[in-house]
Amino acid sequence: MENVILIRYGEIFLKGLNRPFFEKSLIANIKGALQGFQGAKVIKGQGRIYVENIDDVEGAMESLRSVFGIVSLSAALKVDKSMESLQNASRLCIKKAIESRAGDEPTFKVESRRADKSFPLNSMELSREMGAFILRKFPSLKVDVHNPDITLSVEIRENAYVYSDIIAGAGGMPVGTNGKATLLLSGGIDSPVAGWMIAKRGVKLSAVYYHSVPYTSDRAKQKVVDLAKAVSKYSGNMDLYVVPFTKIQREIYQHCPDAFLTVLMRRFMMKIAESIAIESDSKALITGESVGQVASQTLESLAVTDDAVNMPVLRPLVGFDKVEIMDIAKDIKTYDISILPYEDCCTVFVPRHPVTRPKLKAVIRAENLIDGESLMSEALENVELIKI
Repeated sequence: MENVILIRYGEIFLKGLNRPFFEKSLIANIKGALQGFQGAKVIKGQGRIYVENIDDVEGAMESLRSVFGIVSLSAALKVDKSMESLQNASRLCIKKAIESRAGDEPTFKVESRRADKSFPLNSMELSREMGAFILRKFPSLKVDVHNPDITLSVEIRENAYVYSDIIAGAGGMPVGTNGKATLLLSGGIDSPVAGWMIAKRGVKLSAVYYHSVPYTSDRAKQKVVDLAKAVSKYSGNMDLYVVPFTKIQREIYQHCPDAFLTVLMRRFMMKIAESIAIESDSKALITGESVGQVASQTLESLAVTDDAVNMPVLRPLVGFDKVEIMDIAKDIKTYDISILPYEDCCTVFVPRHPVTRPKLKAVIRAENLIDGESLMSEALENVELIKI
């Protein structure tokens, strides 16, 4: 009898002939998440992935819950395919499940899955035999097939597996299977959530942060580094590019119409991010914008911003309201970092009355009042790269 972690994946099953590629990527990401667990062995089975030879099962499961592509996982007992072994494992699982609950004796049911058709009992017969055994060993238990307190699961595959808990995973697709994109990462609530959502679709992330010394402090920069680290627990390692943005903001403020400050700043951010993305082999930009949330996020403003680049711009939060975004941020542990009171460059030189429906020709005329190419070249020459 051996303690193992049983891993399930879902959407990968729909990939047809490409399925082995996605499975291989998921296994690589699982191994990456288990680097701190010496001796852990990852095995591909029939429709399942197993982690064996691991002492800290709970710690490993906590790490695996953040791996995109995993739908759910269970701490299971691996035994041979004899009834005696299955019964012994079932007794231990039920005993542990009962001890973890307070109060009255819980109800239970047995669910069986027989992937190995050579096993002499079919799924219904196996569930009936195991249920009868449990009732003999735990006579105070009652069966409830509709809403049980404990569900004992038995799977007959290459080996037999018995477990009583199913823990939800992060879902989505394995990171790295759908290319790479560059996230415009601020210290706010929205952009880390946007990066997390795109990473969930299998996209590898890099990130760009705009730093405006002396208007933004080192604590603001560290806040963004911490946000990148929080997202990277799901997305894997990422490159964070810190761009000096003060000079560009000052030039816009001094020479361009006040109402256009925000939209011009966004256009320069997009252009610089695109240059970095091209150099790092990213195929798209990611922003945390949501329609109508602020003046720079009207449809007209978004269209003018997009005009600054040729690369696709992904906005996964475009239809979300703030409460929905905050809920996700809390779930992925970025919210408490985002609300720390260290302002980023987006709060610097805020116009008194920002234009909400900018006209592209007017914005380009305002943009041409400064030497944008020279300013961007200088900023790109002084980018700091932080490995997350």
